[in-house]
Amino acid sequence: MILAGDIGGTKTVIGLFEEAGGTLRAAREETFPSRSHGALEEILDQFLGRGSRPAIRAACFGVAGPVVNGRSKTTNLPWELDEVALARTVGAPRAKLLNDLEAAAYGMLFLAPGDLRTLHPGAGPRRGNIAVIAAGTGLGEAMLHWDGDRYHPIASEGGHADFAPRTELEAELLGSLRREFGHVSYERLLSGPGLFNIYRFLRDSGFAEEPTWLKEQLASGDPSATITRLALAGGSPLCTASLDLFVTIYGAEAGNLALRCLAVGGVYVGGGIAPKILPKLQDGTFVRAFTEKGRLTDLMRTIEVKVALNPDAPLIGAAHYGRRLAA
Repeated sequence: MILAGDIGGTKTVIGLFEEAGGTLRAAREETFPSRSHGALEEILDQFLGRGSRPAIRAACFGVAGPVVNGRSKTTNLPWELDEVALARTVGAPRAKLLNDLEAAAYGMLFLAPGDLRTLHPGAGPRRGNIAVIAAGTGLGEAMLHWDGDRYHPIASEGGHADFAPRTELEAELLGSLRREFGHVSYERLLSGPGLFNIYRFLRDSGFAEEPTWLKEQLASGDPSATITRLALAGGSPLCTASLDLFVTIYGAEAGNLALRCLAVGGVYVGGGIAPKILPKLQDGTFVRAFTEKGRLTDLMRTIEVKVALNPDAPLIGAAHYGRRLAA
């Protein structure tokens, strides 16, 4: 049995997997509210039970935060995780901590064909490095290095790198956000709060008026969800322009990441936002920004780009990496 987990600030998903026919099959999965527990070990004890426990060959957990020397202090939780202590808790020979995007990136390799949508076919599937970018509550980036035999996930905090504007409008956006936040990272734009930041900039710069009914809808719930819904329905020029700019910047940064790791093996777009805006991602806006890289445009046109629709990619990746540890 392989124990896997996807540890986030809001929820923690724990799964028990068994090997069958050369693949992994989910035997049991449970979701826990993270903030209701004082430590991950408390959740693991509850999941595994205090009586007779299954024999676990390895454990692997994707965690929202950097992992250094087998330890991690979660970004949005007061938890300190340690591989040695976790292995002792679950009774496994070894436990491994991965950054959550590192786990998600590895999980992309094991998604079913129906869990993926092709945005850009490029030159088709090829062996080589892979880039993974995922906008959600924040912006995650990771890579899969191809060594000629198999893939190795590589963590990154690239979502916090400096935003680089490509047009005069984006330069004005940078100036506006710099006055508000100081440092402006890509995460300030490519996230749920980031979409609302873009909307506020366009509204305040006079792109279009914000009617009273729209102001009330934004105030009554998640503003980014409202902007997305109205943009996809064509119900507001201001919302439509906001999502257009969001997707343009998303495509450009995905292209930047592909260049940094020479992702000839393809690019996966993960995270919670992509499935919700899939029609917009498919209209060419994302791919145009992705491929427009000056002298390297022809290379970018050969890179395949897919959207991952399965939210369990981090758990799947952690499970398969745990299986790799146990081999």
